[in-house]
Amino acid sequence: MDDVRRCFGGGDPLMALYHDDEWGVPVHDDRLLFEHLVLDGFQAGLSWRTILYKRQAFRESFDGFDPERIAGYGRPQVARLMKNAGIVRNRQKIEAAIGNARAVLAMRQAGTTLDEYLWSFTDGQVMRNRPRRNWEKLPTSNRVSDALSKDLRLRGFAFVGTTICYAFMQAVGMIDDHLTICHRYRPAERL
Repeated sequence: MDDVRRCFGGGDPLMALYHDDEWGVPVHDDRLLFEHLVLDGFQAGLSWRTILYKRQAFRESFDGFDPERIAGYGRPQVARLMKNAGIVRNRQKIEAAIGNARAVLAMRQAGTTLDEYLWSFTDGQVMRNRPRRNWEKLPTSNRVSDALSKDLRLRGFAFVGTTICYAFMQAVGMIDDHLTICHRYRPAERL
């Protein structure tokens, strides 16, 4: 592996690639935002590495994370997914993904995109925490993830607790938590 310093992923090529190319990069594509929200829900109680190594199987099994297709899933699709060893086979999480797709469609029908809705919680800006040197010092939630979690649940979303929301916000670049020792760290004045 290379000598590059990262927040995480050293020694694991796929994790390093994810860190370097995706984690913390602002996302504004509704389908990709939905994918991250679902995958972060599936991560609950597991490591991100587990989910990342199953991501392609998730994409194939969940119709490319197309909310319109997933919203139409019923018992046959749930049964199919429960038999798929390539993904995390947790009925509650599978049913939450379906319910979350339906909630995204309801949001669209009300005239709001997922992108507009999510980024409104940060006024369309990337949030920066106080710079940290090690992973253990990073917060796992904040007032914004608390508010997002509460509002998502009111809209019918599931597996969107504040810790999941915070991890989601880091992943899609709503929060930039790169460590000061990381090659991707940028002081706030350079953002």
